[in-house]
Amino acid sequence: MKSWLFKAGRWIGAGMLAVLVGYYSIYPHIFHCQTIQFSDFEQINEKLYVSPAITASQRQQMYRTIARSRRRVARFWGTSVGEATFILCSSPAQYQKYCHSSQGAGCSLGTPWGDSYIILNPFGLNEDVVSHEMCHDELFTRLGWWTTTTQVPQWFNEGLALMLDRRFVSSTDSIQRYLDYLDEWMYLTRGAQEFLELEEINSMRGFFGGDQRHVMLAYMTAGMEVSRWMALTGTSGVQKLTAGLKKKRSFRELYRKLEKEGSRGHPNPLPGNPLHYP
Repeated sequence: MKSWLFKAGRWIGAGMLAVLVGYYSIYPHIFHCQTIQFSDFEQINEKLYVSPAITASQRQQMYRTIARSRRRVARFWGTSVGEATFILCSSPAQYQKYCHSSQGAGCSLGTPWGDSYIILNPFGLNEDVVSHEMCHDELFTRLGWWTTTTQVPQWFNEGLALMLDRRFVSSTDSIQRYLDYLDEWMYLTRGAQEFLELEEINSMRGFFGGDQRHVMLAYMTAGMEVSRWMALTGTSGVQKLTAGLKKKRSFRELYRKLEKEGSRGHPNPLPGNPLHYP
């Protein structure tokens, strides 16, 4: 019996080691985020880790940026319920280690078991970047990993985050924001000659799996689509949509239903969305 137990324990241990090695090989950035407490990063509180190379003045500036972004997110959603752990990096190498990308000043990650992380780089960091990533986390926290990844198209996830991100379109008026995104889209597509269908950017791979122009066009396509939808539905449309998704209703049906209801109640007709033309 002891010999059998010893062999079984050895096989179980080997299996667990194999799973751990495989997990690290496929998702090293998630592994590093989950083990951040064992790194040299300083733990400021339960949800904030800071690289020791970040100076005191940089830290205060980043803390203020996060606080302003949280207020912007709360105004948009009604309240902020995001539970992401913030990891503040001091170099591109650190950022790539935790984000699995060297691009941008911020990224957000979510896991099937509910943990979420926002990784920030001080270079180029501003309120728009942080608000964008926090919006992703708000959606993730409200819907969970499964619904967010299987039901919500990537163009909606990114387009919604752009509604709090004023780097591309600065207007806060919902109608003007749509008109500005429409102008940007027309410019990038050379007058609607070279464009992406929404179905092409449903997934992460479809959205980000291209060159710089492809990704920019994907963002402008998502921004144009979602800004028009929100000009018709308002922020209450987002709340109704997420509530319906929690009840396992179809994203496509809810999205179109809320859009039609908003169109009927809108006082002024909006210019049509070129993506919906025959």
